[in-house]
Amino acid sequence: MKSLGRILLKGLLAILPIGLTLYLVYWLGVTTETLLSGPLKLLLPADFYRPGMGLVAGFLVLLVAGVLVNAYLVRHVFQFGETLLLRVPVVKTVYAALRDLARLMGPSARKRELERVVMVRFGPGRVIGFVTQENASVPGIAPGESLVAVYLPMSYQIGGYTVYVPRDCIEATDLSVEAAMRIVLTGGLQGG
Repeated sequence: MKSLGRILLKGLLAILPIGLTLYLVYWLGVTTETLLSGPLKLLLPADFYRPGMGLVAGFLVLLVAGVLVNAYLVRHVFQFGETLLLRVPVVKTVYAALRDLARLMGPSARKRELERVVMVRFGPGRVIGFVTQENASVPGIAPGESLVAVYLPMSYQIGGYTVYVPRDCIEATDLSVEAAMRIVLTGGLQGG
């Protein structure tokens, strides 16, 4: 009976990531279609709308937003709106966290900083981390000291810590970001 349970668990662990990924893509598509089909049905003649046009409209909205963000006027209007959002107490916290996460994942200059994988020495142990700032400074703490900000993610994506350590406490690695994330997020249990 134990071997049957192990086989079922292995099957679940093999199918679960694929199933969840497919479901997430499906959910994003259905949600986009649902949200944008209503306005499209109002704007278009009654017989013109076809299923899937909401999804195409979603891609077009993203494309137009990406182009407009580069425009001078739109950028300033966006910054003004962001300033207003950052004044509302609860909204400020949620918006700032989501904005920082989007910048972390996006093609901005900040992404380059995460491409450096290091080992941080803590006594005789080592922890894999990702450099977020090469020349970090924390106001009022260790003025003039050359600190490096390193993000230390926790296993299974349940959080992480940013530590500010002296430059001599980190060691360079040859690990790619993907390989390091795989090691950290699985607690070192990645399979071969």
